[in-house]
Amino acid sequence: MTVAGIDVGARNIKVVLLDDGDVIARGIEPAGMDTHAALEKVFAATLERGGVERQGLKRIVATGAGRKDVPFADGEVTEVSAVARAAAFLVPSCRTVIDVGAEEGRATRCDEHGKVVDFEVNEKCAAGAGTFTEAMARALEVSLEELGKLSLKSENAVPMNAQCTVFAESEVVSLIHQRTPKADIARAVHDAIASRIISMVRKIGFEPDVMLVGGVANNPGFLDSMRRDLETEITVPDAPEFVGALGAALAAAES
Repeated sequence: MTVAGIDVGARNIKVVLLDDGDVIARGIEPAGMDTHAALEKVFAATLERGGVERQGLKRIVATGAGRKDVPFADGEVTEVSAVARAAAFLVPSCRTVIDVGAEEGRATRCDEHGKVVDFEVNEKCAAGAGTFTEAMARALEVSLEELGKLSLKSENAVPMNAQCTVFAESEVVSLIHQRTPKADIARAVHDAIASRIISMVRKIGFEPDVMLVGGVANNPGFLDSMRRDLETEITVPDAPEFVGALGAALAAAES
């Protein structure tokens, strides 16, 4: 039985095809200004990659901020329940899932069946999400990939006190003028985001095993800051940005 999960995020649309519990294809496309066009494009490309006809799909489930905008979906699940379900599928011992995307971060505690026990969402400010790192990378005149690698080279912890992206950019510029090494500034950026995310994690009373998912999970600097602040090991699965779509596909298979 082949099913599909679609995660319509604030920045990207992700698709996962699942056949009898095995991922057979993935696809990702920027949502852009025309979400429906992007959705059709990535869905068709993923079906082709998996060698599947649309009529051959048993069920399609959508998740993400734009989950209600998928006209051909047979059902929908919340982002929180999708990542919890997928985390339990990938690592059965997982009990805490941290999901950080472009615009928001979420912390979810789940049981052994992937059911949500408690969760917290940071959706009021981009300072706790991927957009923050993109803005700081621009201020430092480095790529996003370089920012993460630079952070790992830091030898000194530098505090960053700003609570929003605009003021944080000004703070980065001030640190540059003070000739603070770029590596230390990069670490400060990731430490600041990690601090905001971990405050949510502690609210729900995290317990191991802990998994980090979402696009920001690909950032080694952020992962390092999370591990140091949370003082525990954190698992990052393969293709962490697709975990939400995987959870939607699992929900489709269960239905």
